[in-house]
Amino acid sequence: MPADVGGLLRQLGEGDGEAGSRLQPILYRELRRLAAHYLRGERRGQTIQPTELVHEAYLRLIGQEPVGWRGRSHFMAMAAISMRRILVERARKKMAEKRGGGGEKLALDGLDLFAPQRSSEILALDEALDRLAQLSPRQSRVVELKFFAGLSFDEIAEMERLSLRTVKYDWNAARAWLHREIARAI
Repeated sequence: MPADVGGLLRQLGEGDGEAGSRLQPILYRELRRLAAHYLRGERRGQTIQPTELVHEAYLRLIGQEPVGWRGRSHFMAMAAISMRRILVERARKKMAEKRGGGGEKLALDGLDLFAPQRSSEILALDEALDRLAQLSPRQSRVVELKFFAGLSFDEIAEMERLSLRTVKYDWNAARAWLHREIARAI
């Protein structure tokens, strides 16, 4: 990654809109990979495309109040959370239109969650993550960074200043809790 990303993120955090324009082409490939990762399994032509998801998430990130970006991992984690919110909004809209959805089992280990027939699972996961954040903000954050941002356990440990063992424990505990909560909801 080019050395100027940190500087551009600092400038963006200080409210420099031009920094956002210069940063986007540098991070585009990584953001597109993340979006494609989420959308794997979607039927072609049926829903949002990775490019559209990247652009919408990126515009939300640079359009918000200035943020003190702590580096690439922080930016990518926030981009992943923004993508999650976009997909949840779309799932809510789809559920409102259809008033139902498939009952296929949710797999937290596989990232095939965002198929169009899985709107109910997306909403159930979002609601369960919100409840988990109230009970254990750290575990909720680990899930967001692992599942939505695609960060490794090592990257999460470094970013959150936790031991690798704590991150793995939080991931396993949160997964078990989320499975129970989602099973109740769907």
